[in-house]
This record gives sequence, C-alpha cells and structure tokens, in this order.
Amino acid sequence: MGRYVLRRLLQLVPVFIGTTFLMYWLVWSLPGDPFAGKCGERPCPDSYITAMRDKFNLDDPLLVQYGKYMVGLLQGDFGVNYKDQSVGTLIGNAYPNTIKLALMALAIEAVIGLVAGVLTGLRGRSYLDNLVLVSTLFLISIPVFVTGFVLQIALGFQLGWIKPVVSSGAPWEQLIVPGFVLGSLSMAYVTRLTRTSIAENKRADYVRTAVAKGQPQRRVVAVHMLRNSAIPVITFLGTDVGALMGGAIVTEGIFDIKGIGNLVYRAIGAQEAVTVTGIVTLLVLVYLLANLIVDLLYAVLDPRIRYD
Repeated sequence: MGRYVLRRLLQLVPVFIGTTFLMYWLVWSLPGDPFAGKCGERPCPDSYITAMRDKFNLDDPLLVQYGKYMVGLLQGDFGVNYKDQSVGTLIGNAYPNTIKLALMALAIEAVIGLVAGVLTGLRGRSYLDNLVLVSTLFLISIPVFVTGFVLQIALGFQLGWIKPVVSSGAPWEQLIVPGFVLGSLSMAYVTRLTRTSIAENKRADYVRTAVAKGQPQRRVVAVHMLRNSAIPVITFLGTDVGALMGGAIVTEGIFDIKGIGNLVYRAIGAQEAVTVTGIVTLLVLVYLLANLIVDLLYAVLDPRIRYD
C-alpha cells in the first residue's frame, strides 16, 4: 500500500501541472480588455495599463507567466487581484462557508441515500421501493435552482426559518436547507446506485453462504452486502466531493452564502482573472486528493483489492 500511495502521489504532479496550465491558458486567453471599466466611464490611461500589464506579467510569454505564477503558488502566494486584494485572503474568508455547506450536503446525500437505497434494495418491489423510485426521479427531473427557489420562498421569505450566511461562524443549522438543495440531485443518484448494488449482491453466493451459516441479518447486510455495494457509491461520492467543495454558484447565490461559488461568480463578472485562477487551482487540488482517497478506500471496503 505504501508504494502505491507514493506512486499515486508522484502521478498527481504531472496531472496537476497539466490541468493548472490548461486552466491558466483558458482563463488568461479570454477575449476582451481585462482593465475595461477599472477607471470608471473614461478609458484607463496608457500609463495605468502599462503598469498593470507589467505587474501581472501580461507581456511575457504564456509559459513564463505560468512559471512565475507557480513559483508564487509554491510559496503559498495566490497573487493579488486588480484591487490589490490578496486572493489567498479572499479564498480564506470564503472557503469556510463552502466547506461547511459541502460537508452538510455530503452528509445528507450519503446518509439518506445509503439508508433509502439499502431499504429498497433489500425489500425489492414494494410500496417503499416505488415511493423512493418516484421521489428520486422527481429530484433528478427538477433543476437545483428550482428546488432552491421554492424552499427559499417557502422556508425563508414566508416562515423566516432561513437566514443569510454572512460569516464562517454561521451555525450548522442554517446550512441544513441549502445543504439539502445542493445535495438533492446527488442524493437521488446515491439512492439508486445503492439500491441497484444491494439488489444485485443479495443474490451472490457469498451472501447465501453467510445466511446458510446462520449469521444475523444485520451482519449479513452490514459486513457482506453493504461493503461490496458501497464501492460504486464511494466512487460517485469521491467525484462529487470536488464539485461540492468547488462551491455551487446557484445554491450560494439563492441562499446568499458568502462562499467560493459567490466569490468566483463576482470574479468572473469583474474579469478578475487572478482570482478565478487561484480558485480553480485550489479546486484541482481538491479533486486530485479526493480521487486518491477514494482509491485507498477501495482496499478498505473490499479485502480482495490489493495494490502491492
């Protein structure tokens, strides 16, 4: 296992360099003047534009720009935006809300999805199974922004149960409804994946053997069926972690959550390429580490999987 982890960590280096370079090239190659509107209604003076282009290395070749950016990034410097605000500070102020929201959404989709999937997979065709299938199809069919607006109007404007999340110290209970909205689509997929895996594995020979040996039903389900059935679910959740940590622009906008999604939306609108680059670089790291953790969990869930 140790050699596998080391090999995977070494593999992450070229992947990280390749993805961040592609992202850097796409962000800084967008058409338009990045300094448009920075001086009000009047065009910016040539001296200002020259100073800004020199500050952000825009006159250097792309590889040189990327190299300078990576050197600063390795030192923990995400750069500054056009307003001389530290991008690292902006991310540090916004990311706690996004992490809490993502963890809440992940907990909701994992717990509810797994429980509903196990119950329906074990019982087969029943009233509960039909109810869950219809409910998950309903969640999949409705866009997230519709679910968010409906719950915001019903629970926020009419009942006053939802309050804006303006700081990183916001109570967890304020994130339950936004977390449900953010994780509702994934929760439906987790439920269906778990249901299908449980229904398939309960007919496997090793399950029949465990039942024939007289093992309790709870142990058969938890130790034998669920561990093998959880592999596709863990794969899905691992890829979903990156999306959740990235900050849902729609969800954070609907519930007025000052997170990464809100920050990147404002940065795109203001053409703050430095801020967008820093956020996306951080998200690349989150995706890579999440995939590494998922690969390691395979061996924990299924002892037959060995990497060394």
